[in-house]
Amino acid sequence: FFVCCFCSVCFCNGRVFSIKQYCKQHESLYHLFLPQPPTITYQSPKDYIVDPRENIIIHCEAKGKPHPSFSWTRNGTHFDVENDPNVDMKPQSGTLVVDISRERVEHYEGVYQCTARNKHGTAVSHNIVVRQSRSPLWSKEKIKPIVVQEGVSLVLPCRPPAGLPPPIIFWMDNNFQKLPQSKRVSQSLNGDLYFSNVRREDTRNDYICYARFPHTQTIQQKQPITVRVLNQAPVDDRRPTFLIPSGSSSSKMVLRGDKLEMECIAEGLPTPHISWTKISGDLPSKRTSFLNYNKTLHIEDVSASDEGDYRCTAKNQFGSVHHTIHVMVKAAPYWIDVPPRNLVLAPGESGRLSCLASGTPKPTITWAMNGISIENSPKDLSRKVEDDIIIFTDVQPGSSAVYQCNISNEYGYVLSNAFVNVLCDERKSNRGKLFKDSRSSILQEDPYILHDNGTLEIRVAQAQHNGKYTCVATNSLGIYENHVYLEVKEPTRILKQPEYKEVQRGRSVVFECTVKHDPSLIPTMTWLKDDGELPDDERLIVDSDSLTITDVTEDDAGVYTCIMNTTLDHDSATAKLTVVERPDPPTDLELTDQKKRSVQLTWTPGDEHNSPVQKFLIQYEDSLHHRGHWHNLTEVPGTKTTAHLKLSPHVHYTFRVLALNAVGFSNPSRPSRMYKTEPAAPDENPTGVQGFGTEHNNLVISWKPLTNLQSNGPGLHYRVMWRQKKVESEWNTVTVSNNSKFVVSGTPTFVPYEIKVRAVNDHGAGPDPAIAHGYSGEDLPVAAPENVHAVVRNSTLVEVFWDPVPAHLIRGNIKGYKVPKHHYKHNPDHMEQDILVFSGNHTQGMLPGLHPFSLYLFNVRVYNGKGEGPRSVTQQFKTPEGVPGSPTSLIVTNSNLDSLTLEWSPPHDHNGHITGYTLKYQPVNNSNELGPVEELALAANETSVTLPNLKYSIRYKFYLNAKTGAGAGAAISQEAHLWCLCVSLCVSHVCVAPSLPLFILFTGSTQSLHPIARSPPHASPFGNISSMIGEDWALISWEYWGPEKNFSAQYRLNDSESEEDWNTEFVNGSQNITLKGLKGGLCYRVRLVALGHHDQEFHHSKELLVTLPAVASRQVDIATQGWFIGLMCAIALLILILLIICFIQRNKGGKYPVKEKEDAHTDPEFQPMKDDDCTFVEYSDNEDHKPLKGSRSPSNGTVKRDDSDDSLVDYGEGGDGQFNEDGSFIGQYSGKSASRDTAEGHESSEAPSPIKAMNSLNSFV
Repeated sequence: FFVCCFCSVCFCNGRVFSIKQYCKQHESLYHLFLPQPPTITYQSPKDYIVDPRENIIIHCEAKGKPHPSFSWTRNGTHFDVENDPNVDMKPQSGTLVVDISRERVEHYEGVYQCTARNKHGTAVSHNIVVRQSRSPLWSKEKIKPIVVQEGVSLVLPCRPPAGLPPPIIFWMDNNFQKLPQSKRVSQSLNGDLYFSNVRREDTRNDYICYARFPHTQTIQQKQPITVRVLNQAPVDDRRPTFLIPSGSSSSKMVLRGDKLEMECIAEGLPTPHISWTKISGDLPSKRTSFLNYNKTLHIEDVSASDEGDYRCTAKNQFGSVHHTIHVMVKAAPYWIDVPPRNLVLAPGESGRLSCLASGTPKPTITWAMNGISIENSPKDLSRKVEDDIIIFTDVQPGSSAVYQCNISNEYGYVLSNAFVNVLCDERKSNRGKLFKDSRSSILQEDPYILHDNGTLEIRVAQAQHNGKYTCVATNSLGIYENHVYLEVKEPTRILKQPEYKEVQRGRSVVFECTVKHDPSLIPTMTWLKDDGELPDDERLIVDSDSLTITDVTEDDAGVYTCIMNTTLDHDSATAKLTVVERPDPPTDLELTDQKKRSVQLTWTPGDEHNSPVQKFLIQYEDSLHHRGHWHNLTEVPGTKTTAHLKLSPHVHYTFRVLALNAVGFSNPSRPSRMYKTEPAAPDENPTGVQGFGTEHNNLVISWKPLTNLQSNGPGLHYRVMWRQKKVESEWNTVTVSNNSKFVVSGTPTFVPYEIKVRAVNDHGAGPDPAIAHGYSGEDLPVAAPENVHAVVRNSTLVEVFWDPVPAHLIRGNIKGYKVPKHHYKHNPDHMEQDILVFSGNHTQGMLPGLHPFSLYLFNVRVYNGKGEGPRSVTQQFKTPEGVPGSPTSLIVTNSNLDSLTLEWSPPHDHNGHITGYTLKYQPVNNSNELGPVEELALAANETSVTLPNLKYSIRYKFYLNAKTGAGAGAAISQEAHLWCLCVSLCVSHVCVAPSLPLFILFTGSTQSLHPIARSPPHASPFGNISSMIGEDWALISWEYWGPEKNFSAQYRLNDSESEEDWNTEFVNGSQNITLKGLKGGLCYRVRLVALGHHDQEFHHSKELLVTLPAVASRQVDIATQGWFIGLMCAIALLILILLIICFIQRNKGGKYPVKEKEDAHTDPEFQPMKDDDCTFVEYSDNEDHKPLKGSRSPSNGTVKRDDSDDSLVDYGEGGDGQFNEDGSFIGQYSGKSASRDTAEGHESSEAPSPIKAMNSLNSFV
């Protein structure tokens, strides 16, 4: 711990801080009280394009203590701002404002540099190149119409005028609508419009290229281009070729950090598809995009890893074409870490300025001090320049200055200002005195060390050193006193440091950094990569104690530093990340030591990408026989770069090499040159040689042919040889070409043969082949097994025996024996047949699964590969009795209060003579516990039994089985529950209540109400159907024996006759449903429907009548309420008064001709009234058949026309008559309209009266 009397102090347990660290933490105080050289804080960009319509503003802002002054240079010479009337410099600033109202902008174009200086140093800006934006007009030109044949390619040039900055190009028509672009028609990066092939719809006269200059917001237009597409002789389809770029390869240079854009536009018919690959690696997926219908490859933020070869491929159904673009990545200078940082030193201290930058090619570094080359600056013994570092040792007052570091190469430069500020009081002072907490003692003994310059040092600060320290300095001008309060904190320590990681590209990695710090200090976690800031990438996730990198790339490799900063101290730890990936492909393949059957291949390994190569895989392509197909040849260890390859004759070899490391295989290398081997005789013969017959008199010889690689030369054919085995005979020989089998005819049936097949080509024959064996064709056996008989083992199993057929009579390979058996079950006319097969040469076999008490006929026949031989003599056997099956059905009927009747059907499978039945039954209580069993023996001819003396309201379970001489069979069970309900019955569509209680039987496993009707299984798949009813619901349950699982319940009122009145409710997977919303006291018909997969109606049940009990209404009859009766009377009286008033008003007009007509022909009881003024509406022809307002139409939907159906309009001409204010009619009647019917009925001539009007109203209501 140090205490500086003239500055301030920083402190931490066991740590020493210099003054510059304190000043950095208290920057505001530093700027307020301490001198400072100038620092440029804001300046215009290097390439500064200005709008010629606006004033030019060139920015230059700086700070310093004292505030700096500013000056400018233009094009390397001093720019006299004060003497230029058009230029002003802002106060307390170096920013220039150029008024262009009196001078052209071109006059002020040039290279500007700003200088800011005070007595402590001079800072300079970078060069600011000022240029005005330009948007020149298109040159006038006359463009001739373009006439092309349909299907050819076409390029419409744009060639916009050169602007500053370059314009944005787009194509539109006369209506300012963008021209549609597609995979076939697209715009290139230079603005030209490319057609891969033209079509007739491309004919138009308004292809217009527009150039928009963004800086001036102006748009220039090229003259319209006319294109006419002819269809006289359409061109043929063709494989793709590239329109741009030309040739098979090209190169492109791009700067680091810029965007890389490469395009390939191809022509062809049909339109080609473009695809991109990186030959020397993978495309950076996060920064790559494909634009312009895949014709443009766009890579953002280019880095050195993007250098390499890229391939674009254009492909259609007629072929493909490739173009390789070699990308070189250069780099303008850039800072490796950060620009040089300012130094604040006390006299006698040391420090360094680092100017660490990089670029491609390597940049040069120049230093300047206060804007002057450091070689021409005053010498300073405390300063030493070492390339990109300046080292300061034992600095002295007066060494303050601003240093400029300029790093440049052919692609640009970076310039940075950094000052060195040496702070000290210029007045000489004597040695200070230091006190702690009070001035009773001077701090001179351990653990305190007092230095000559007044600094107090505590070697190892501890908690007991907390307190107030006072430093007193005196000189001839006075005394100065400084107080420092010391607080000792726990140091910051990293407990768990990040560890070395090796990770594959595309995966994730986590660096942990667990820290302990003083709880009173505010911690800040910072991560660095290669001593610089972490890249601004969303893949890097920083948590409180870890750093996670997802989807790791090569650029992520490096050294990561975890720094825990507090307001007092910090601690750090580093770990290295190594990114591994597939190796780069080998290069420089070379063939040496060339021989007829071998060659030596050498290569240069590619980059291993931090994972050693384990092995190399050599592949070859045979362009003579299998062009385009690569085959594995051999492998060599990863430490070797040479392989001795064994080759086959008559092959055109091309080799390539793949490298394998822990990540995977590299991309293949570029192919080697072709190496052709000379033809030779075959080295081997065909394999898989075999002989067999397809007919009884032939021998088919087949083999697996040699491959092109095995043929060793042209003219490959086969020499086929055969002879009978065990017979001294010569070999038969035939030559076969372009085939892999040969058929020998006229052979004896099923005799052995010896076979050989030899490979031969134009250069000789292969080695002597091995002998294979085969047989000629088979024929049907000619003999049947003898001595066939059967032994019955039990009622379902019989064993059959026979003598084998001699081998020479089988005439082929024996496959086995077949035993067909015929089964007569219940009657001699019904026969069932099946066949048992015994593979191999057997003489006996078991016949399982037989039916008891049945007659069987059987025979035995041998079979070979050709078929079956004759059958043996038919034998028979009869199986003994067995136990019967369960009865077919068991139903409960005729239930009374204490008895019921059981009815059943005999078993389907008797399996013998039925000797009787056994019935067992027992009660079941509510907890499903079974009571004592009662047993009853029944005769064989009985099919029903009545059980008396049963207990009321008890559930019973019944078991019934049949018996034969072999014993009792399986039982069928049923449950029944006696219950008494009083229900209403539906008889002849009328619901009545019976006078006697009805006993209802519940059967099945649940308490369900069943009707008396029950269909047997063979009549309908629906079984018992039951119902339980409530006030407005009915529960329907049923049994079903069919395969269907889905049902619907249909119901309608009992008195309904229409099929459309059925209501349907669907049921899935259940056999009960509750019908809700039914009305009490009504009788319903219910039926069930079994549904298929698509809701087809397969089966209908019988209809079930369900009657709901009548429920007394709980509603109050409003017609009996006094207030309702009074209200109705008041309304009737009011209506009567209104009608009387209306008729009085109507009759005020007196008599007129039509009045008599009305009296003679109109019946007021049927004359409607208007609602708004109580007058009667007129009738018209088109209203004759409409119902009156407020009336009810008859049930047939028509209105009966009355005898009195004429109106006032009938007597007018067009119905122009009107009533005056008092209700009298105005107008002259001219007689009844001729369009009306002449026939009139006899009507009353009475005048309308209120009584009749009331009757008429009642008839309408």
